[in-house]
Amino acid sequence: MKFWSEKRWSAFLVTVIRIFLGYNWLLLGWGKLSGEKPFDASGFLSNALANPVIDRATGEALYPTYLSFLEHVAMPNVKVINVLVPWGEFLVGLGLIVGALSLTAAFFGLLLNFMFMFSGSVSNNPWFLLLGVLIVLAGSNTGRFGVDRYLLPWLKDTAGKLGKGQRKTEGAGNGI
Repeated sequence: MKFWSEKRWSAFLVTVIRIFLGYNWLLLGWGKLSGEKPFDASGFLSNALANPVIDRATGEALYPTYLSFLEHVAMPNVKVINVLVPWGEFLVGLGLIVGALSLTAAFFGLLLNFMFMFSGSVSNNPWFLLLGVLIVLAGSNTGRFGVDRYLLPWLKDTAGKLGKGQRKTEGAGNGI
């Protein structure tokens, strides 16, 4: 595991995987954003509710919690879903390609993959899931050849300065 998360050679390999996966996410998102018709998830969501993934032995739905989420959260808010899915795919792709907040982008890509697979859509999701897990396992090595190389230290430094400033003002009024 140390090899995958610390070595320069593995960082290069993860970068190739990251860019490949990012390109695919970007294309999927862009296709939904720039299509002739506006993206509408209601058909997909209705189909996922009407044809849930079922256990063949018992005939029961395998993911009842997910179906409840679709029925009570996603379907009533389909207009929000219609914005989140294409922009989410596009931004996941962009983040992975340029290596900016790569782990965050990979996490949200994995989240999208799981959502699609829970609804019974296999397609390329298992491959995306596998590649996303490889990216997450690489940890900070994921962005070694990308914007993260500069962005993450800056964010850490900025957050540290903000945290120190906050602690000073908290103790100031308490006589400490």
